[in-house]
Amino acid sequence: MTHALTHRRLLTLILFIAIFTMAVRLPADTDTWWHLRAGQYITETQTIPTTDPFSHTRAGQAWIDHGWLAQLFWYGLFAIGGWPGLSLGLAGLVTFTFWLVWQVTPGNPFIRAFAVLVGAITSAVIWVARPQMVSFMLAALMLFLLERYKRPKPDRFLERHKILYFLPVMLILWANVHGGYAIAFMLIAVYVVGETLNRLTGHTADPVLSWQEIKVLIGVAVVSFLVVVINPHGWQMWVYPFRTVGIGALRDFIQEWRSPDFHQPMTWPFVGMGLLILVAMGRATRPVDWTDLTMLGLWTSWSLFAGRNIGLYGLLCTPILARYADAALGHYLPTGDSLLHLKNSLLKLTNWLLLGLVIMAALLKIGLALSPQAREKHLHEALPLDAVQFIQTHRPSGPMFNSYNWGGYLIFGLWPTYAVYIDGRTDLYDDLFMRRYVKVMVADDGWREILNEDGINLVLVEKNSTLAKFLRLEPNWQEVYQDKLAVVFSRQH
Repeated sequence: MTHALTHRRLLTLILFIAIFTMAVRLPADTDTWWHLRAGQYITETQTIPTTDPFSHTRAGQAWIDHGWLAQLFWYGLFAIGGWPGLSLGLAGLVTFTFWLVWQVTPGNPFIRAFAVLVGAITSAVIWVARPQMVSFMLAALMLFLLERYKRPKPDRFLERHKILYFLPVMLILWANVHGGYAIAFMLIAVYVVGETLNRLTGHTADPVLSWQEIKVLIGVAVVSFLVVVINPHGWQMWVYPFRTVGIGALRDFIQEWRSPDFHQPMTWPFVGMGLLILVAMGRATRPVDWTDLTMLGLWTSWSLFAGRNIGLYGLLCTPILARYADAALGHYLPTGDSLLHLKNSLLKLTNWLLLGLVIMAALLKIGLALSPQAREKHLHEALPLDAVQFIQTHRPSGPMFNSYNWGGYLIFGLWPTYAVYIDGRTDLYDDLFMRRYVKVMVADDGWREILNEDGINLVLVEKNSTLAKFLRLEPNWQEVYQDKLAVVFSRQH
């Protein structure tokens, strides 16, 4: 029976149920909030902002809202389904992303499933409802197309000579979804460099692109680069990725832009996956494909440069882990069909029962994660909900100085009544302003003068921050609200 629940199908179903379940999570990133507000702003005004509407320190200045299309996507989910809709949409996006990777992950079914699961666990550190997750999915789609170009399979819907036609269209979409469209060109560069080295060294263990095919890939990359300008900000999107990476304060003060701290457990899957790939390559009974080696080297380097790139490492290096683990261990494991053709009706029933138990466990975990009680508990532990409620009720005079960590949420919770001082749009505030902000937060020399120059009358920061401790000693600042997380100060004139 072609539709029987074989062990192979059961393994695949359990894998993707596990990934979906892992991806159902509460809003954990403060940037999610300002992206939702931006999506709402675009929906209500029917315009894509080109100047900043949300802060009083950058009000009216040019702003490249590079993720406007993804913001509409996330806000649409939120408007229709609230937080459950947003969480389930994120889980669906992650699951589809790894389904694309699954299509180009080779090997024994057990090794293949293990590699995809390891890649998912490694990348889970970046699974939040932000435009970068749509970019994450597009990176998987780009990997899928490039792998199908290098290792073609019979497919009437995706003929090999037409695969590259998708790339320029995809880049138009990507340039309107997230500034991470540069990932596409990094992946193309990996295949150009890797396939060139395969040609020069006479590599034969894998399919290798011909010189003509490499030239075609380069030509399509040029066309794809040119069409990036088809977005509301035009040619400025060409330079946007360089502007963001060039902000030194990102690496100095913001965790996701810093090199990973390997004392933190969330980085350990990255270390483990890297070691598994090295062991698999060392024990494999075949030479290493130069394209695989180039991919591994590039994303390992970028992940060590900035922790936020670990997610892409887990995604893009999954097929590499499976390819060499299969070469090293595949002959020791059953091929699958020896286990999968089940004639015993009791065994078939067992498969269905096991699948039912897995689904029930997944639904239970998802239900607990999406419960209003869990959401409220999480939000009160992470965000200044009560402090925002106090400001909304008592309306103290602004302008406001706020913690960077809460800026995105304050745009969602207080704008337009109060504009923020700073938030997660680091490309808008630039390096100099962010360092100026840090000087105030640590009460460095001149912090009082900065608050005076910016006309600040209201301060909302962490209760135990250095700035809060110094403001308590200032005669012209009064603490008007405090809870276990946040404190509010008002200037006394």
